[in-house]
Amino acid sequence: MPEKRAGDRMAMVPVAKKPRGEMVVVGNRQRALMEAAPARTSNMQAPIMLLSGHKSEVYTGKFHPSGNWLASGGMERLVYLWDVYGECENVSIMSGHTGPILQLAFSEDGDTIFTASTDKTVGVFDTMTGERIKRMKGHTGMVNSVAVAPSGRPLVVSGGDDAHVRVWDRRQRQAVHNLNNEYQVTAVSFNNDAQQVISGGIDNDLKIWDLRKGQIETIAQGHTDTITGMSLSPDGCYVLTNSMDSTARIWDIRPFCTGERCVKVFKGHSHNFEKNLLHCAWSPDAAMVSVGSSDRNVYVYDVASRKILYKLPGHLGSVNDVDFHKVEPIIMSVSSDKTIYLGEFEP
Repeated sequence: MPEKRAGDRMAMVPVAKKPRGEMVVVGNRQRALMEAAPARTSNMQAPIMLLSGHKSEVYTGKFHPSGNWLASGGMERLVYLWDVYGECENVSIMSGHTGPILQLAFSEDGDTIFTASTDKTVGVFDTMTGERIKRMKGHTGMVNSVAVAPSGRPLVVSGGDDAHVRVWDRRQRQAVHNLNNEYQVTAVSFNNDAQQVISGGIDNDLKIWDLRKGQIETIAQGHTDTITGMSLSPDGCYVLTNSMDSTARIWDIRPFCTGERCVKVFKGHSHNFEKNLLHCAWSPDAAMVSVGSSDRNVYVYDVASRKILYKLPGHLGSVNDVDFHKVEPIIMSVSSDKTIYLGEFEP
């Protein structure tokens, strides 16, 4: 069983276990410490939890829609499922890929996990049984990114080094759309009604594809280096991108947008020579965004002011992916240092 423990490098509040209902005598010094400690904002066992068990770099992590579990994957070619609460135990390990897993995504109901892998396939796993249900084959290069359609539609989009964006229907064997891009694709997403697909790649441009026409509808420019991560806003009107130019940007992807598509630029985090695909995420209320960074810190920005709200240390390697809990103020980060951190914050 993988080792689990509270994050001792970052722990802010001492945690003592005691039997339920037992009366505890607290001295003056202890009482002063307890009163000085920040108020808890989540139901996690400690304000910061460290999940260890991966044997190699972790590239991707996502919370289950219910918030009770999280999934992670990376260089090991395995998907790990973890408890979010209690001891944060490793629930199961799923196998099926022959190459590293670069990104994963849950279906909206949480029953299925989709994975993008360097073995040129998109994996489909049953969350509860841990079994691989199918492999979506069609890419002729590494699959860098995968995303699930919102609003319960059975569609999945993937992008890869073969310069193709493929849209899959989970009920069918072959891709239902195959969009040919000129350059390698490193990040993909749907819009809110799944009629359009958004892609980014090594050509630095954000492209909005019309699935009915099978062609590019809009090209938005602003990044000056490869787009490494992409996340659709909770209302489906915007996408957040992370880039090797060490900026994150918010783009208006609504069909009838007039004027500049890029509406916000965030600076502070960094990319380095490792050139990992560093991802990004929105908070459920869209008031905050978070991005991975090569300087080992987790950056959380305020959307309205574009200021850094939190710069969270602790990792000993590049922070490759981040995600916000859907119910409580908890943020997750996964890293090349083989670890995962869960931390609560002020909502």
